[in-house]
Amino acid sequence: MSDMRYAVAIDTGGTFTDVTLFDRDDGRMWTAKTPSTPENPSTGFMNGIATALEQAALSPVDLAQVFHGTTVATNLILEGKGATVGLLTTAGFKHVLAIGRQDIPRRANLFAWIKPERPVPPERILEIPERLDIDGNTLVELDETAVRAAARRFRERGVNAVAICFLNSFVDPCHEARAGEIVREEHPDALVSLSSDVLRVFREYERSIATVLNVYVMPAVSHYVGQLAERLESEGANAPLLIMKSNGGVVGAGEVERVPAHTALSGPAAGVVGARFVGAAAGYQDVIGIDIGGTSADICLIKNGQYELTNNGRVGDWPLSFPMLDINTVGTGGGSIAGISDIGALTVGPRSAGATPGPACYGRGGEEPTVTDAHLTLGHLPPYLLGGTMTLDVDAARNAIERKVAQPLGLSVEEAARGILSIGDNDMVGAIRVISVERGHDPRDFALIPFGGAGPLHGGSLAKLLGAKTVIIPPSPGVLSAMGLLVSQFRADYARTCLEGPPDYDHARMAQTFDELETEATAWFDRERVPAAARQLTRSASLRYRHQGFELTLPWEGESVTPETTQATLQAFHALHERLYTFAQHDTPVEIVTLQVAAEGSLPQPRPTEIPAGGSLEAAQIDRLPIHFAEGTQTVPVYDRTKLSAGVTFSGPALVVQLDSTSLIHPEQRATCDRFGNLILETD
Repeated sequence: MSDMRYAVAIDTGGTFTDVTLFDRDDGRMWTAKTPSTPENPSTGFMNGIATALEQAALSPVDLAQVFHGTTVATNLILEGKGATVGLLTTAGFKHVLAIGRQDIPRRANLFAWIKPERPVPPERILEIPERLDIDGNTLVELDETAVRAAARRFRERGVNAVAICFLNSFVDPCHEARAGEIVREEHPDALVSLSSDVLRVFREYERSIATVLNVYVMPAVSHYVGQLAERLESEGANAPLLIMKSNGGVVGAGEVERVPAHTALSGPAAGVVGARFVGAAAGYQDVIGIDIGGTSADICLIKNGQYELTNNGRVGDWPLSFPMLDINTVGTGGGSIAGISDIGALTVGPRSAGATPGPACYGRGGEEPTVTDAHLTLGHLPPYLLGGTMTLDVDAARNAIERKVAQPLGLSVEEAARGILSIGDNDMVGAIRVISVERGHDPRDFALIPFGGAGPLHGGSLAKLLGAKTVIIPPSPGVLSAMGLLVSQFRADYARTCLEGPPDYDHARMAQTFDELETEATAWFDRERVPAAARQLTRSASLRYRHQGFELTLPWEGESVTPETTQATLQAFHALHERLYTFAQHDTPVEIVTLQVAAEGSLPQPRPTEIPAGGSLEAAQIDRLPIHFAEGTQTVPVYDRTKLSAGVTFSGPALVVQLDSTSLIHPEQRATCDRFGNLILETD
């Protein structure tokens, strides 16, 4: 870690691949935005690196680190395009996946919802005679003959991805480990995933689905990561490839190949880390990040400079109980397609035009109207993108909206375009309320940080709908997720269910569990070659009142496990429960359910780069363009973001253009450029 001058970060999205190249010696930064290549994401990955290196007059051999946020695992899960998986489970538990939690998604229609098809159908779930009790004692020995027969059956059927999840294996993984050895002996071509490696906590459904999804995405993710490593090596880049995990930290490519499901929120997680960095630089500790890309908007809340982790995350229809950043996603982005439903209502998303063919205005064969087409039609976008290298077809955007939306609804093209944006904005406001109001936070107390290619076009309107007074537009909003990768740290999380209850908490057993988790974390530090001085271990625990069906996770109070530190942790639990739910039950026994250790390894951090002061606003103005507002058309100034100096202030309406994004300043907003190049919008 002594020679880390040049680091490059690549965030692959649905429409564009964003790249940031950073020089740690002098703080210089180069950014690039190239079209994503869904048919082969590694092509867009390498194209982006090549573009950034060309700008900096560097070659791949100069790179010390390569950071990457990927949506490969996410897309495989959402689109149902993973591997054909077989599952070995304890006899009597064949239908755990089918039963699930016997509930319906919160926003689903009670009478119309249909349970989604499970990733492993019953015919590929084979039961194995074996049984451990809750203390890890063997009730039924593992039937090795049955495991061998099951492995041969999978081999004969061409099932090359095998998940193994046995009852109570979170207490003792011996049966799973032996079954895995047998499967590899009988079926050498199979990829095997053990629940005790993936998620060593209780709850059979969540543990089973996590293990299944891990091996479900394993072939594609392993191939993709291996392909990236090979291409980097072939280009002469002898730099480690570090992948963002859903918990906001990075790990080496080898760890990702072993547990690829940990990258299910890789791309959005990088944006959260970047939003925290920007908010801190601008002097705001309470912010809401809104990452609006081509296919979705990812919302996160940062309170007192800290983002929230959850063990109750979801990807699509499936729960993933890994520690992951608390991100709420809605299917509204720049490429979201607008149309008319069967009942004649205007809808926006979740279908997206993606990178190919893209919005109608891209001129790549797209005929469906999108959010981007609506912005262009109203003049929110100039007729070009990417610094003038990509021309937008205004007529194609207007024609698509007229044919598909305006004519069927009897509206003008401008009214239809405003309707598209209004629906998209309100969808995002609903997602923001989920992670703010429903978590006990008032969004009016937070500054909004809109980023992603489409974020700064929506930030002002979202602030109006929420009543937020401040909007912070980062210097490079379109590539902020890539910047988030550069300011990330190594991180891995380890957990073990212990189920300790009053009146006699087994402090020695809990101390031993923490020690074992820290031993695992230390081994991971060693594999990642993290220096001793850069290592940090943090203990936490999940607690609940007896008979509750959910837990709250909070830091363990103290560095050891004693009656005193246990009691302090219980008191902290009561306080947290009261803050979240307005009451605490001090006379109800509290159970300590799961112990956790977070392992973090620090990396050299970029510092915000200051921009020059003293320039004039007139020098930054490059054009005047008409914008269609509901009150009428106004001709507004267009400013070049790169020419705005620190301290410059101007009032809306206005457009600010740059390589990676366009910012819309509304009439009632006033913009100030701070010393780090952030645009701070305040409502007059």
